[in-house]
Amino acid sequence: MKTITLIFLTLFLSKSCTNEAQNELTNTTIQYTASSRGFYQQVVIRNQKLTVSRDRNGTKSPEEINISDTDWAELVKAFGKINLDEIPKLKDPTQKRFYDGAAIANLKIKYQDKEYETTDFDHGHPPAEIEKLVNKIVALAKEKEE
Repeated sequence: MKTITLIFLTLFLSKSCTNEAQNELTNTTIQYTASSRGFYQQVVIRNQKLTVSRDRNGTKSPEEINISDTDWAELVKAFGKINLDEIPKLKDPTQKRFYDGAAIANLKIKYQDKEYETTDFDHGHPPAEIEKLVNKIVALAKEKEE
């Protein structure tokens, strides 16, 4: 009986944590921007929608897609592992952007009326703490490109 109760509680608690993280991400705006001389990409995620802009001047309207439930679950999982207070302190693993070896990228998260922003890092080489989230965002934007 104790085993059954333990299994039930484990499933219940893990399910509620997932729902809580999903609710947190639903009420959050994530903006990823990468730019260089000849490249610009801004991806905004809000309410299970992804908006991609490749026009630095804003003359073309951004492309919008709905995020599938599977991709959304991956984003929720990656977002749940991030310590928002540490975001401004993250160190970039490479400095290729200093010699035009990579586009300059950054991540902004607006959560509960507070903004958290990374220092600049190389597009394609995010800090390890946000790597899964950033790579998923970039992959979703690339799918839209194809």
